[in-house]
Amino acid sequence: MFTDTVLLSATTPFSYFPIVMQLVAALGFVGITMIATHFLGPKRKTSDKLATFESGIEQKGNARQPVAIKYFLTAILFVLFDVEVIFFYPYAVNFKQLQWDGFYAMLIFVAFFLCGFIYILKKGALKWED
Repeated sequence: MFTDTVLLSATTPFSYFPIVMQLVAALGFVGITMIATHFLGPKRKTSDKLATFESGIEQKGNARQPVAIKYFLTAILFVLFDVEVIFFYPYAVNFKQLQWDGFYAMLIFVAFFLCGFIYILKKGALKWED
């Protein structure tokens, strides 16, 4: 009995065999699918198919034009406050077990982010008029 548990708990290279087989199967499926679509797919290239297409709108100008920093700032702020919502999930799952201590901790957490949001509003980071 003791030798069976020792053999089962030992990590050997063979222990990774199922993972390697799954990786080989996944990569093989992707490779075979890509090769099959290349050989079996239609090959009629017309000027309409080769033209640049962006959501049905004709292309105007160069795509390398400078973009206002407000777009990037808004995106960063969205990610920041979106991550805040992720931290609410563990609290929501365990709120009965956390009781009042967890509630107070969550209030402090929200207060910190609310202070950050008020700071952002005071600095005018979300104002679009220039």
